[in-house]
Amino acid sequence: MDAAPTRVAIVTFDGFNELDSFIALGLLNRLRPQGFTAEITGPGTHLTSMNGVSVEVQRPLEWANEAEVVLFGSGIYTRAIAENSSLMDRLTLDPLRQLIGAQCSGTLLLARLGLIGNMPACTDSTTKPWVVQAGVRVVDEPFHARGPVATAGGCMASQYLATWVMLKRAGLQATEQALHYVAPVGEKDEYVKKLVGVVQAFIAE
Repeated sequence: MDAAPTRVAIVTFDGFNELDSFIALGLLNRLRPQGFTAEITGPGTHLTSMNGVSVEVQRPLEWANEAEVVLFGSGIYTRAIAENSSLMDRLTLDPLRQLIGAQCSGTLLLARLGLIGNMPACTDSTTKPWVVQAGVRVVDEPFHARGPVATAGGCMASQYLATWVMLKRAGLQATEQALHYVAPVGEKDEYVKKLVGVVQAFIAE
């Protein structure tokens, strides 16, 4: 029997942080045998990162509305993007049928879309004042989730979002195998135990 598809939209905009988009994409595509496909999703045909790396958009922005999982990274223009109604109105996400996550300034986009509500959220120190201004309670944690919505703080926190998606959609064994493969040599067991331990605390049995 083929694995149920898990299409992941890595929502990305100009000025994006490479660590946010590429780490999540790389980790989640380790589970292709389990039906995972993670793709860079955004407006236009090409995007340029905060460090000048140009990438081709694999899926249009609206594809995020269809995907089973939607992850928002951060970038240097996120505040302007959050205020761009013509762009944000193209997104009609539904936490009843999608897993939705964000990190750093991407949390501001979740707030703009009304997806955080009264849930505590994580972000980076630069974005924190904007997220607080949007009415969100920010916690000093690397990862926090409630049901189908999760946020993470810090560039390397993309690994927590990816772990959360893998655990929710593929289970513990597949998640541990994928993380073990990418973990630093000599630290593999400790690395996997830490990531899974942090995320599992937010996943109901």
